[in-house]
Amino acid sequence: MGKIEIESRKRSRNRNIQKIILQSIAAAGLLSVALVAPNSLKLLKDLGIVPKRRQREIIRASRDRLVKHGLLFRNEKGYLRLTAKGEAKLRQLELCDFKLKFPKRWDKKWRVLIFDISTKKRGLRDKVRNTLKTIGFYKLQHSVWVFPHSCEDLITLLKADFKIGDDLIYMIVDSIENDKKVRDHFYLKQ
Repeated sequence: MGKIEIESRKRSRNRNIQKIILQSIAAAGLLSVALVAPNSLKLLKDLGIVPKRRQREIIRASRDRLVKHGLLFRNEKGYLRLTAKGEAKLRQLELCDFKLKFPKRWDKKWRVLIFDISTKKRGLRDKVRNTLKTIGFYKLQHSVWVFPHSCEDLITLLKADFKIGDDLIYMIVDSIENDKKVRDHFYLKQ
């Protein structure tokens, strides 16, 4: 296996570990440090993410990194709690796994997203673009994205998570000029 493949698998595993720890803490509210590891270990073991012999060290190191980066907060009693930054990271990790359910038939309407985020917030613009690309939107122009199915609920979540309510406009459009390339991208017939 190549070096790039190994690095990719390692990043994916680390992202899954973070997600499991953050979800465990979010689900239970406050968990003691002693309780987090066994629950997370069981989840990781069931998913086959971490080799059995190194589970405790990996969980402990990952948990400590999450605290160090400000995603988790440990109070004086040893309890862990998600910070606002941790909640945002968890939503981001869950959004990556989000899959839209497509209807069997296309209603022949395009969902168009237009966003206008200032150059001062370049990082936010890039996050929005990457999220739309991950979900499966087609880039029509630099800040104009198209999707063939209803996704209003998802867009509402994006607006809330990224705090870009007025900067992102959702439209339902009956036709797009010269849309053959877009239809081909989504494997849609005329």
